[in-house]
Amino acid sequence: MVDVLGGRRLVTYDGTWVEAEAALQNKVVALYSAAGRCAPSRDFTPLLCHFYAELADQARPSARFELVFGSADGGAQEMLDFMRELHGAWLALPFHDPYRHELRTRYHIMAIPRLVIVKPSGDVITDKGRKQIRERGLACFQNWVEAADIFQNFSG
Repeated sequence: MVDVLGGRRLVTYDGTWVEAEAALQNKVVALYSAAGRCAPSRDFTPLLCHFYAELADQARPSARFELVFGSADGGAQEMLDFMRELHGAWLALPFHDPYRHELRTRYHIMAIPRLVIVKPSGDVITDKGRKQIRERGLACFQNWVEAADIFQNFSG
């Protein structure tokens, strides 16, 4: 994902800025497109939070996984409110970064919520991340790591 998001700054729910290269280096990345006003997004986001937190708790060393939110909200404040209310400690493209729209086009994100899992190179592992998490829980992560060819010591 460094190839795709290189040179960009990402933001956390508390407003901290992070360099994409440092945060995403050698990780499986989940691109999450959702909106606070969308009922299916509000339904899936807590499950995604739980998945993210459990993955962090069970992986030793920490999971080679990061989630990047690309808001489909109507405005920057709406995005921040949604992040603060329901999101985990993951990263987001700033609302006014036009690259949010380019990512939607590149990864064929036509509906929300959508969770696309990508390799460090930016190649798609699956565009059915949401379905896989709902059906398989943490078990899907090991498949993603194997597809991305990243070594991970994971007990799940």
